[in-house]
Amino acid sequence: MGLDLRRADWLTATRAKAYLWILALLNLGTLGALMASARNGVDRNGFLLGTDFLSFWTVGRMLQGHANPYDQAAHIAAQQAYFTQADAFTAFFYPPGFLPFCYPLGWLSYFPALIAWLLLTGAAFAFSLRRWLKAFPIGAPWWLLLAAFPATVIEITHGQTAFLSSALLTLGMLVAGTRPYLAGILFGLATLKPQFGVLLPVVLLLTGQWRVGVSAVLTAAALGVFSAAVFGPHVWADWFMLTQAAQAAMDAGTVGYAKMVSPFAALMLLGIPQGPAYIVHAAIAIAVAAMLATVSWRRRYTPELGALALAGAVLASPFVLDYDMLLLMPAMIVVGSQGIAGGFRAWERLALLLAFAAPAFARPLGMNLHLPIMPEIAFFLFWVLWRRARAAPLESSTHA
Repeated sequence: MGLDLRRADWLTATRAKAYLWILALLNLGTLGALMASARNGVDRNGFLLGTDFLSFWTVGRMLQGHANPYDQAAHIAAQQAYFTQADAFTAFFYPPGFLPFCYPLGWLSYFPALIAWLLLTGAAFAFSLRRWLKAFPIGAPWWLLLAAFPATVIEITHGQTAFLSSALLTLGMLVAGTRPYLAGILFGLATLKPQFGVLLPVVLLLTGQWRVGVSAVLTAAALGVFSAAVFGPHVWADWFMLTQAAQAAMDAGTVGYAKMVSPFAALMLLGIPQGPAYIVHAAIAIAVAAMLATVSWRRRYTPELGALALAGAVLASPFVLDYDMLLLMPAMIVVGSQGIAGGFRAWERLALLLAFAAPAFARPLGMNLHLPIMPEIAFFLFWVLWRRARAAPLESSTHA
């Protein structure tokens, strides 16, 4: 008896839960080994535990000392005053709306701040995950999904912002149809990573969710004014100037195309010249936006459309990293729940398996073989959910 990869009938509910347990144990073992092998908070490769978090914590310290976090020379000096690793430097390209989130981090020393950051932002994402699973049950508890998903480990080891940005966006997408003003507030706060909001107007405007949009714009504006009032109006001009350095860093591959999972990064990793890579990426982003538009037009807003928009966001933005794959969780939950309730179509089980497991392999394959796998898998999942959304009945009015 062979395995039918096309239908993946062998991926039963029992086996899926067993795989989740295996992945969860592997992830916990990885974290345990990392902690056990660290010396004075530095891992065996010479990196400070939390790696990227050093940038956010440094910004918090700088803000409390009334220093300019967008002064790269000052930022480098502040980082290296605490920890120096060769010529390494964790840049800070986030907009001023993120500064209020960083400011409290400076109240604590590095490792207590890292623990608090991961616990608080992780709890926020876990809360959103629980709400999604309540709306779309799949027979697995939230804590097992969170512990088993490889992107969770990547997020924890980097001390990054994916828990926070994903919590804001996923919860906002879940409640946009029932609590529009709350959703708008969450989306406005999520402008700390503005690249993931590029598809929000498509689904919100076409489904008549104007109250969400107005609330999001007002929240983002209020956050920006608050940041300017507290930290000085110059922070916006300084950030706009620094965005040129951020663009140059992405184009030069300073972040590392193997760590990134966008179509643009995949093409650059394969050796495609930068100009054609941007053109192809733009074509993919437009196609994804058009596909989202076709299933949003003349329909009421549903969380399923929100999950589709989030899955499309990781394809539309050129700057996406592997820990940002947490944004795919709602799409996987929706497809899994609908499949359990009404039966899986061909390929759908395989799409779920690949999307869930791929973050564990995307970076190693990219770094060692220059083989990008995440954009194709993310589009596979997007296509599966898009097909289901297209099959949903049309609504004569989107403003009820």
